[in-house]
Amino acid sequence: MVIGPLTQRLQALLEPTVESLGCELVGVEFTGQGAHSRLRLFIDKPAGITLQDCEQVSRQASALLDVEDPIQGHYALEVSSPGLDRPLFKLADYNRFVGQQVKLRLHQAHAGQRNFKGRIAAVLATNIELTTEEGVAIVLAYSNIEKANLIPDF
Repeated sequence: MVIGPLTQRLQALLEPTVESLGCELVGVEFTGQGAHSRLRLFIDKPAGITLQDCEQVSRQASALLDVEDPIQGHYALEVSSPGLDRPLFKLADYNRFVGQQVKLRLHQAHAGQRNFKGRIAAVLATNIELTTEEGVAIVLAYSNIEKANLIPDF
């Protein structure tokens, strides 16, 4: 998932605060829909995320965002764990989860298709090699990935 300038700015602004609280800022999503805008922070840590972690990060992030004011207008702030269907935000996330199943959507179609499911086979510079459910290897440009989530193995 390639992130835009606002999301990058928010990530850089919030990351030190989240890390100071003992958590990793996995990713930032901002959906602007007028009065229904939402800023979602995904946090994680090795022992797992608790409700207390989310509350603590929410309080600190909210105070920082009030001072810095990087977003115009009203929005709701949400802090959560990435969950079992963890979103992949950074190229490093793909490297971390090589061998895992993923579903992803592209900005622009590849071979007439925008949605893919398969296993992350490798990360090749700025490309992701995916082995589809049919066993076909496909190389996709990281910059063309609109959204990607892990598919939990049960």
